[in-house]
Amino acid sequence: MIMSIAVKIDGFISQSSLIRRMFEEGIELKKQFGPQNVFDFSLGNPDVPPPQIFQDELRRLVEEEMDGKHAYMPNAGYPATRQAIAGYLSGIHGNEILLDQLVMTCGAGGALNVIFKTLLDPGDEVVVPSPCFVEYAFYVDNAGGIVKYVASKDDFSLDLQAIEDGITQKTKAILINSPNNPTGKVYDAASIANLAGILVRKSRQFGRSIYLISDEPYSDIVYDGIQVPSIFKAYPNSIIASSYSKTLSLAGERIGYIAANPAIEDEKQLMAGLILCNRMLGFVNAPALMQRVVARLQGVKVDVAVYKRKRDLLCEGLANAGYDIVKPEGAFYLFPKTPIPDDVAFAETLKKYRVLTVPGSGFVGPGHIRIAYCVDDEKIINAMEGFEKAMKEFK
Repeated sequence: MIMSIAVKIDGFISQSSLIRRMFEEGIELKKQFGPQNVFDFSLGNPDVPPPQIFQDELRRLVEEEMDGKHAYMPNAGYPATRQAIAGYLSGIHGNEILLDQLVMTCGAGGALNVIFKTLLDPGDEVVVPSPCFVEYAFYVDNAGGIVKYVASKDDFSLDLQAIEDGITQKTKAILINSPNNPTGKVYDAASIANLAGILVRKSRQFGRSIYLISDEPYSDIVYDGIQVPSIFKAYPNSIIASSYSKTLSLAGERIGYIAANPAIEDEKQLMAGLILCNRMLGFVNAPALMQRVVARLQGVKVDVAVYKRKRDLLCEGLANAGYDIVKPEGAFYLFPKTPIPDDVAFAETLKKYRVLTVPGSGFVGPGHIRIAYCVDDEKIINAMEGFEKAMKEFK
């Protein structure tokens, strides 16, 4: 019998099944053994509550009387919200960003879909360093593009030679994610500067602009004094996609933005395209109430020290258990090597001890597992016995 859904979507379901399967199996295990006896590190769902000032502003806005509070707005978003974000970003990036260079979006995922819809012609390639977020390929495909993965170095830093070798006449953009999901790596300023140099040379060689797109929803979740370097300072044809999902722990509110470099080529045409695609993809505009809230919370973020404590607790425990780890510099993920090449099999071994992780194959990083440590400290501590027992099976 002929399948009812698209063949391509059926294939995509298989590609994304590792994450979905671990989540669904976690639900069943919690029913069987009780939530306190299952150690679920499968989802990157922030567990640090939003700052109290968010709660205060939200309550005040809900109660405030105003005309058109929930009405349609300009598709790019409220001018006051874009102005507030532009002013904040100008201070971070050291150049003047105007509200006309901002589009409010339904999260960073919505932002990336809008960007690719605007930039890509069918068959255009987007080079993506791996490991990476699995849904990037789906976003690019939504716009008719093709993802071209290039492996990162063993410490998850950018392999600039591999990126340069991966750029062809068909390359339209490089997509980076810093801090990275699933590795927690922050790409340093030297790497970004050298990457920019490559893009300048390759753009000239092929006679077409190659864009640098940075997915930065974790940019405020960084540790040990590390800062996320500005791609705007490094390269003119650059675009940032970001959100408040992690900065303010608002993942379910779907509020984010696109920011274009003020020096980007054909700025007015680009912004017109982004605004049109925001509408034609069905997002129309970002959530009204959340736009009004975040406009008043620029520079506010969750208590990052809480995530740092969890990171250190997890890294120390796993290192003592014999795991090969690269300490994350940001985000809330750890991506240790598995003691056997088959990461899916090792994740299944962990599951015997009711420890749920996601095989690295789901992030184009085989031979690893992703551990999302945005969970309570007790879960990390109580899971260590299971992590140790699983490792001992292969030692």
